[in-house]
Amino acid sequence: MWTTENRGRYDRSKLRYPSDLTDQEWALIKPLIPPAKRGGNKRTVDERAIVNGVMYILSTGCQWASLPKDLPPRSTVNDYFRRWDEDGTLARIHHTLYVKCRELAEREASPTAAIIDSQSVKSAEKGGPALTRRGMTRGRRSRARSATSWSTRRAC
Repeated sequence: MWTTENRGRYDRSKLRYPSDLTDQEWALIKPLIPPAKRGGNKRTVDERAIVNGVMYILSTGCQWASLPKDLPPRSTVNDYFRRWDEDGTLARIHHTLYVKCRELAEREASPTAAIIDSQSVKSAEKGGPALTRRGMTRGRRSRARSATSWSTRRAC
C-alpha cells in the first residue's frame, strides 16, 4: 500500500539503475545463488553484478547488446542467466521473492483463492491443451485454387 511510511521502501532513486538490487533484496537472494563448480577456476565475477545485469535485461526488455558497459559483459550475464534458468535458480529466486512480497502484504505464503473466468472454463471443457496443439503445428498448404487461377481459362 502506498503510505508515507511505505514510500521509502520502494524508493529506488539512490540506485544506479532502478533494476539494481538493494542490500535487503541481495540479502534474500544471495543464499540462493549456487556456489562455483568444483575443480574449475575460482569465480572472478561478482554475483550481485550478474544478478543486476539479469534484472536490467528483464526489467527493461532491451537486447543483450544494449546491456550497459558498467555491468558485466553481456556474454557472462547471458551464460549465468541460461545456467540459472536450467538449474532452477531463477525459479527459486522468484518463489522466495513472491513469498516475501506476500508476507509483507500480510497475506499467507500461498493464495487461498483462485479466479476462473468463463473463457478458461470453455477451453477446458473442449479439451484445452489438445486444441492449442493444433494452433502450434505448421500450417498446411491450401489445396484450393487461388483467385488468379479462377480468372484465367485453361487451354486444353
